[in-house]
Amino acid sequence: MQTIVDLAEYGSRFTVDPYPIYAELREKGPVHRIRSLEGEELWLVVGYEEGREALTDPRLSKRPLPVLLGMVEGAGAFSNMLQSDPPQHTRLRKLVTREFTARRIESMRAGIERVTHELLDAMLAAPDHRADLVQALAFPLPITVIFQLLGVPTQDAATLHAWSTDLMTPQSPQAEAEAAQNLGTYLVKLAEDKRVTPGDDLLSGLVRVVDGEEDMLSQDELLGMCFLLLIAGHETTINLISNGARALLQNRDQFEALRKDPSLIPGAVEEVLRYDGSVETSTDRFTTETVEIGGVTIPPHQKVLIALNAANRAPERFADPDRFDIRRDARGHLAFGHGIHHCLGAPLGRLEAQIAFRALVERVPTLELDADPAELPWVSGLLIRGVRTLPVRWTPTA
Repeated sequence: MQTIVDLAEYGSRFTVDPYPIYAELREKGPVHRIRSLEGEELWLVVGYEEGREALTDPRLSKRPLPVLLGMVEGAGAFSNMLQSDPPQHTRLRKLVTREFTARRIESMRAGIERVTHELLDAMLAAPDHRADLVQALAFPLPITVIFQLLGVPTQDAATLHAWSTDLMTPQSPQAEAEAAQNLGTYLVKLAEDKRVTPGDDLLSGLVRVVDGEEDMLSQDELLGMCFLLLIAGHETTINLISNGARALLQNRDQFEALRKDPSLIPGAVEEVLRYDGSVETSTDRFTTETVEIGGVTIPPHQKVLIALNAANRAPERFADPDRFDIRRDARGHLAFGHGIHHCLGAPLGRLEAQIAFRALVERVPTLELDADPAELPWVSGLLIRGVRTLPVRWTPTA
């Protein structure tokens, strides 16, 4: 058994900048037994090729085994794609893909652009020419977009975001349980409202899939899918936008290059995803049998995480990986996962980030950080990578 790497020994350094620590671990090997900041022992894959292969290894199940949960066989319902394996995952993804189409996402472009510019109008009206870019743009844009996509009333934004935060980065088991209960109750009522008064939104479409005569989502599966789309659909994009803005502002030459040549924007988004992705590790996987990864033998019934951000800084895959370069060919990054669990919402996240970055460089060319980067407050935990606030300032232009 490997020596356990205790992340607590690194203190806040791991939360603020985990990349030097990931580099240290990679030099020692692609797979490590670790103790998380919360005290949980698990296996962490930090190598690129090993991580890519692990993301598609059927012996790493997305469904927690009953023995791990202290449950009898068959107990518990796993109703969303993130916690299921084929054939259930294949079926669920097929049903949701019917409604979550490329045409639906592209039809949202004009609306996303309008919301982006409205948010920047409000930000630029600040008399002191200062703002928190998370609260001014990175948070309200994705949450407005996902609410419009799902047909959720926008006045519920703050409450739902608070619940999703407690689920993604729980401060206590009680807070997590309460958030899950509150969000579940809310979604049950919302689904009933859509059944009575359907619209052209995604949730109304999913309700129709529930009520269809052919293969359909169960009520539990509908709610599980809503959980997944609502939380993953805005939490990750909040951090994609804020991480990207921070990287551009800390690398001024890249900001200026983007301002002078907007055709670089799609590539810039891919580089942000590679350089400082908003999802630091994969969601939980569990070994169903003895598995060897990168020469390391992992016993059955073990939790395994793939450190996506560590893999994306692997020098054997990306030259000079700690350099932020929007002209880099960042294709092949693992920010959205890989294989059958590749993020369904990736096209929407990319679209929102492209629109946000274009608007920032065009409308706020003098934008700069208004805080010491070393003092920025970060979201804790292994799953999400992002700052809680991003103070900025600008000089008004004619």
